[in-house]
Amino acid sequence: MAFTACKKEKEDEVNSVDKSGSIETELSVEHLENADVLITKHRIWKQKNLFKEIITKDTIPSLGDTLVGGEDNDGNDHIVKTKKDYEFFITVQ
Repeated sequence: MAFTACKKEKEDEVNSVDKSGSIETELSVEHLENADVLITKHRIWKQKNLFKEIITKDTIPSLGDTLVGGEDNDGNDHIVKTKKDYEFFITVQ
């Protein structure tokens, strides 16, 4: 049985990065059984070349489970349990 959940739209999504001189940052959370892992990736671009990539992984507490509505392949509604996601708030100076 396959389930689908509503996917949030990405706000201010960037389709390309100015690789002449920029820092591209990607944040994600990987859910484990009893904890989560915060993954931070920085790609430093200089003169159209990838100068350096920095990846860090930190264990953070899990927010627990939540129930969400889903739909199987036949269009039947179901309630499924999934891990709660952290929200990201980023300040750039």
